[in-house]
Formats: sequence, C-alpha cells, structure tokens
Amino acid sequence: MSAATTDQSTAEVTINGTVREFDGPPHTNALDFLRSLGLTGAKEGCAEGECGACAIMVARPDESGGTRWTSVNSCLLPAAALDGGEVVTSEGLADGDSVHPVQEEMAVRGGSQCGYCTPGFISSMAAEYYRPDRCEDGFDLHSLSGNLCRCTGYRPIRDAANALGQPAADDALAARRDRPAPAPVATDYQRADTATGRIGRYRRPATLAEATSILSQDPEATVVAGATDWGIEVNIKGARGKNILAVDRLEEMRGIRRTESFVELGASRTLSELERELAGDIPLLGKLFPQFASRLIRNGATIGGNLGTGSPIGDTPPALLALEAELVLTSVRGSRTVALADYFTGYRQTVREADELITAIRIPRPLSPLTSFQKIAKRRFDDISSVAIGYAVDIQDGLIAKARIGLGGVAATPLRATATEALLEGRPWTLETVHAAAETLAAEGTPMDDHRASAKYRTAMLRSSLERFYAEQLGHPAVTSKEVQ
Repeated sequence: MSAATTDQSTAEVTINGTVREFDGPPHTNALDFLRSLGLTGAKEGCAEGECGACAIMVARPDESGGTRWTSVNSCLLPAAALDGGEVVTSEGLADGDSVHPVQEEMAVRGGSQCGYCTPGFISSMAAEYYRPDRCEDGFDLHSLSGNLCRCTGYRPIRDAANALGQPAADDALAARRDRPAPAPVATDYQRADTATGRIGRYRRPATLAEATSILSQDPEATVVAGATDWGIEVNIKGARGKNILAVDRLEEMRGIRRTESFVELGASRTLSELERELAGDIPLLGKLFPQFASRLIRNGATIGGNLGTGSPIGDTPPALLALEAELVLTSVRGSRTVALADYFTGYRQTVREADELITAIRIPRPLSPLTSFQKIAKRRFDDISSVAIGYAVDIQDGLIAKARIGLGGVAATPLRATATEALLEGRPWTLETVHAAAETLAAEGTPMDDHRASAKYRTAMLRSSLERFYAEQLGHPAVTSKEVQ
C-alpha cells in the first residue's frame, strides 16, 4: 500500500498469510508489534540483535527474480518498515496440525530445553531450509550465527539442521520462492508517540529524487536502512526520531555496476546480498563478510549504513580504505565523489553534508592481488572489533609495488596507515622489510584504553598484524618462493 500523508495513515503487512494493520507509534519495532498480535514465539532476549531469540522470516527479492526467505532480527526492525511486505513467524511454519520439518527435527533431536531461544532458531533454520541452492552445497551452519542457546548446547541443534531434507512438492513456502517478492511501497506513516504525544513520522519514498528532496527540506531527519544500528539506539537508549527517512528499498541505491575502471556497490545493498552477488569478485570483501557480526545482522545491515554511522570501529572502513574506495554522495544539488580516506573528519564526523545521502561505494580496478582482513575481538564471530586491519598489496619482481593498509579501532576515525605504506613501497617483500615496517605500523593511530582493549594491547596487535599478513601470503601464487628469498 501507499499510505496517505496524514496522522491517520496505517501500514499493512501480510503475516503468516493474513493481512494485518500496524497503527502504533513509529518507533515500535516489529517484535513488539508481532507480540501485540498474540504471536509470542519471537522473544526479546538482548534487544541488540545479538541473541536471535526475536528472529523471523521476511520475503526479500532474490537475484533470480523470485523470493528469498530471509531471517532478520525483529527487535531492531521498525514495524513500519514491513509496510507492504510478507512475514512468517515460527507460528506460521506449521501446516494446520502438521508440524514443519524444521520444527519436527528440532523436537525429535532434543534441540530445545527451556525453549526461549527455540522459535528464533527455527526461523533462521527455516530460512536456510528454503535457500534455493541448499541442495547443491548442504546446510550452512553459519546461517544460524546470531542465534544463541544457553542451555541446550549446539550439538542437537546442529544435528537437527543436518538432518533436514528438501522441501516437499506441495510446500507452500517453497512454492512462494518462484514468485516475485513484494514490490517496495511508498510509505508515509505518522502516529503520536505514546510517552510524549509528539507526532513521529516514518517515510519510505519511492525514488531517490524524493528522498533527497525530503532531506533537503528536513536535513535533521534520521536516515535508516536496515536499522541494525538505529534499532539499538531506540531499544537501549530510548532514542526517538521525529522524522525517519528509510532508504533501504530505493532501486537507485541497490545496484551493482561493473566497469573496466571500478566496481560500484549500491549503498542500500545488504551485506548478505553483496556477499552472494559478488561471489568473491572482490577478495578482500569476501574475507570481511563472514567476520561482520552475524548472518542475522548481515541480512539487514547495509554497506552504506555501516559507513554512514561514522563509527571508528565499523568493520567495512578498514577494508574499503585498503581498496581505495570512493563514496558517491547525492543531494538535490547533484552527486559528488569523495575518497573514503578523506571522508572521516573526527569521532563520528564526516564530510557528508546534512542533506546528502551515501548512494554508492566505488572500488577502483585493478585490484591488488594480496589481501587480508584481520579482526581482533574477544570472540571469533559476532563481536565488535577491538582492532580491524585491511591489507591490499601488489608485489612485482619481488618488490612491493603498492601497499594500502586500512585501520579501525586505533583512533577517533578509521584511517590509512600512510607512513607504513610509504615505508613498504619499493622495498623487497621480505621478512626483514616486514619487521622494520611493523614498528612503524605499531605507531600509527592513537590507541586508547576502553572496555574492549587497552592502548598497549592495540599497539601490540598492530605490530604483529603485518607479520601475520606476511605469513598468510607465503603460499599465495602471486608471490613465488624466489621473490621472497
């Protein structure tokens, strides 16, 4: 539907096959909306997108033109963002009195004890169950990342996942994959916040031109895409946006364009979509994606959103800095291109004007052949980095022809390790060179002490990272044993 621009506008969403109307405050998340309907399978565990107890399935466009059932954190997603969409909760998987194959396997293999997290696991498992190419490569257990269980243990859950066969011929949700996903609808939803009485507004324009026009008239509007960052602000800090501008479904911001000189990524593409569609074409990003939060988060988070926050600990900036990426910033005045290295100006401050949107990220070609993404965190997956480092290096005839190093978590902004790059270039690709440059790298940035790591630890991680990168590349075909002797 396209909601009328009045404070009586509503949002409509198909939930488990039935059209339901949302008419709560705009800051309401999808989880609270679903639970208000009596669909209490999804739970609030952390309200930050870390536990997966709130997972649901939404119908998203597939690259083939059909529908891909995608698991997302309903605690972060604004309910208004579901306008015109389709949702299946854990309650909607069963067919009458017949349980769903995922539900059955979880039950018979002991995949549930207290049951609090079980509906979320089932939703994520069902999304993977319906993945179009699962029959070719088997069940991907990483599809359950972001779903936590504190009492059952993961072995019976893994056993349930690996026991799943293919959907039956008459499976309605499987058949739904062959039809297009719901088309984006233009939404203009307004309601009073129950606590303050102030009118809040959620808008999803139909075109980029409309979006930039809205932003030019109201540059203080809160821009959201996947809301994986904004949703936490709402849940944990009680943030309320007077005007929300949603850009997640703008077609002009969702393309992938390849030319001889660059690859352009639409800023509203989710990380999971980019991971699938690039399919390793940009190897450094291919190494980054699996380390970025969890699959549940990557299914919602966008590459533009990760840059738009201006956070010094975002995972994409170090890799994109190493790739010498540029950002396309668009407003009613037109578009301009800014090097990512010049984009960050201070803690969560950038050169982007208040009325500009990040519409695309351009990665120049050719790509350097030796790359690495190192994320140092307290957990291997699904964690915020203490230090993140992206490398892109080109070796020619045993000499370092080009070196680009992006750093995160070691200063108030992400930054390029330019002193280390200058020291490396033109020198032989040897352990002696690496040892010398490691000391320079250790001094890049201004590490600080915080609850994630000490300044001393961060400095030590920088010092050792270059040696780790060198060790990783010894067997790389772009570096022969003769070149590194």
